[in-house]
Amino acid sequence: MEKLIFNFISKYISLTEEEEKEFIKINTFKSYKKGSFLLKEGEISNKSYFILKGCIRIFYLTEGIEKTTEFYTELEGINPHCAVDKKPSKYYIACVEDCIVSEGDPKMEAIMFEKFPKFELLFRKLNEELFVKQQINFDEFKTSSPEQRYLNLIQKRPDLVQRVPQHQLASYLGIKPQSLSRLRARILEKERVLC
Repeated sequence: MEKLIFNFISKYISLTEEEEKEFIKINTFKSYKKGSFLLKEGEISNKSYFILKGCIRIFYLTEGIEKTTEFYTELEGINPHCAVDKKPSKYYIACVEDCIVSEGDPKMEAIMFEKFPKFELLFRKLNEELFVKQQINFDEFKTSSPEQRYLNLIQKRPDLVQRVPQHQLASYLGIKPQSLSRLRARILEKERVLC
């Protein structure tokens, strides 16, 4: 797992061997079982997460119905709004699969920034990338049909189709599971006709 995280970090900044050792001492790595909640609606947490292994989703519970808004997989970070604004969470964060994550909090980040000032640059770049990704995803969702959303998903994140239960995937696409089944059948039929 350490090699995985250092390969990721090296895309943004370089670390010496000594810095890598210190980084491992500071970090907290935790394992969570499939179905575990990292955060529930109404809770306040100051933790942020970086996924080393597994799949995590964010969902809202609206009138008893789960509405999935995002999936996070390997080498992606989650910084819940309540970690920033100190207000109760409006959503849930749950493990779709068994997960290994690096957990952070403001105290740990302060220590890291003090010991490694270059980590501020890393965090800034990651936050910028996350913001752009979320804006693009939001725009695509608002301007595309359910079929186009599904085709975009297959193109950009094909692993999710295999890793995520159909009802969660349908919720993410903004449709019902039955509609997703029909949509998949329609796409398969189009592919057969073209072949």
